Amino acid sequence: MTPEQLIAMARDAAVHAHAPYSRFAVGAALLLDDGSVVTGTNFENASYGLSLCAETVALAKANCDGNLRKVVEIAVIGGVPNGAAIVRPCGRCRQMLNEAAQLSGRDITIYCSSGDASAMETHRLSELLPYAFGPADLDFNFT
Repeated sequence: MTPEQLIAMARDAAVHAHAPYSRFAVGAALLLDDGSVVTGTNFENASYGLSLCAETVALAKANCDGNLRKVVEIAVIGGVPNGAAIVRPCGRCRQMLNEAAQLSGRDITIYCSSGDASAMETHRLSELLPYAFGPADLDFNFT
């Protein structure tokens, strides 16, 4: 799957975002190692702190199906529908992605795009979250 296809799937997911307060719809699409894709959208709450980001929703969906260790890539798109600003995962989402990355032993590729999909950046999770704290720091054996 190309980055552009994954971004298109994230954009399609963003249509279903529940973002009545910020009006900042975000979609995420996770590519798994078997070629399947899991999507997520942001889900806001009147009590702002309880809101969920699109990346977290997608990771939770993957985990529910036993696929957290299969995440290879993620595309994130969002903002105002025709906006040109590139959206990147927030700090919390980077930490959540790090959990999947450390469990799988992969440095997840992250495609970040604008609301109008006119621009794209490609990053490795390790670039966006250097010196990350995760399962390896707890000396925890998940096998």
